[in-house]
Amino acid sequence: MSTQDILVHTEAGVTTITLNRADKKNSLTEAMYATMADTLAAAAQDAAVRCVVFQGDMAIFSAGNDIGDFLRQSAAGVPQPDGERPVWRFLHLLAAFPKPLVAAVCGPAVGIGTTLLLHCDLVYAGDNAAFSLPFVNLGLCPEAASSLLLPQMLGYHRAAEALLLGEPFMAEAALEVGLVNRVVPPAECNALAQAQARKLAAKPLTALIETKRLMKAGQAAQVRERMDEEGVSFGRLMGGPAAKEAFSAFMEKRRPDFSTC
Repeated sequence: MSTQDILVHTEAGVTTITLNRADKKNSLTEAMYATMADTLAAAAQDAAVRCVVFQGDMAIFSAGNDIGDFLRQSAAGVPQPDGERPVWRFLHLLAAFPKPLVAAVCGPAVGIGTTLLLHCDLVYAGDNAAFSLPFVNLGLCPEAASSLLLPQMLGYHRAAEALLLGEPFMAEAALEVGLVNRVVPPAECNALAQAQARKLAAKPLTALIETKRLMKAGQAAQVRERMDEEGVSFGRLMGGPAAKEAFSAFMEKRRPDFSTC
């Protein structure tokens, strides 16, 4: 499955995945997840590809899942983590990807727009980047093993603030806690990520893969287990009254009322 909402380009050992749906704030659809999953699967097997870069627009990285598409897909049954639905295939491939992953993030990075960064090896942010994890606000729980990885990276209390309140935090705060490597003007962000990716692509692939494997060896099984556990909880909550109220309020452009949830 392919879509023009995701652009894929490979040059000099670097495959770049560009979110190309700026008119919809780069919100992700099932077709977009499928394209990204296919790209990661192919890049993992292609010896000519040594690094993968995720990037968006200077004004927006991703607003998270496309709510309309998400609700349509959920109407057919909430995707379970042991299935082959594109979102789970993408997350599993992302977490297990053996080669370096680099991201360039400008503007809002909501939900999966932030959690996918936890699986990247290098992350560069524009000074306009705003990271948010509003799962609880939607009556849901974290995904992509963020309930495991965020406390490890940020410390429990900062992770709790990010996940329980769901309020945005800016690029400098992300730099302070180690979510990003460097903050630059938005116009320079994608170019910096590409330059760093080219540096990685010039290095011996076997050494890159082994070094990444060793760094992640202690958590690889934990990440997959937590990702699947989150998926089961996510599916259960998706059918609950809080999520139904949150999504109804979103579609009706009103404030949700969780007083009975």
